[in-house]
Amino acid sequence: MRLVGAVIALTMLVWLAVNWAGRQYGWPVHYAFLADLAAMGALVWSLLVTWRIWRRRDGGTRKR
Repeated sequence: MRLVGAVIALTMLVWLAVNWAGRQYGWPVHYAFLADLAAMGALVWSLLVTWRIWRRRDGGTRKR
């Protein structure tokens, strides 16, 4: 869980920094799309890992 939290926090910081730098230095728009795509990938990975951890802790003991 610490790794997931670190990935989420670092992703947001890097994403904000890249967007800020892109506006400040006039980078082409496709760099913003690449940053957005990378951030979405990292956040989807974090979501999947969190879901797997939650499922393992549940242990399948929940009744339906």
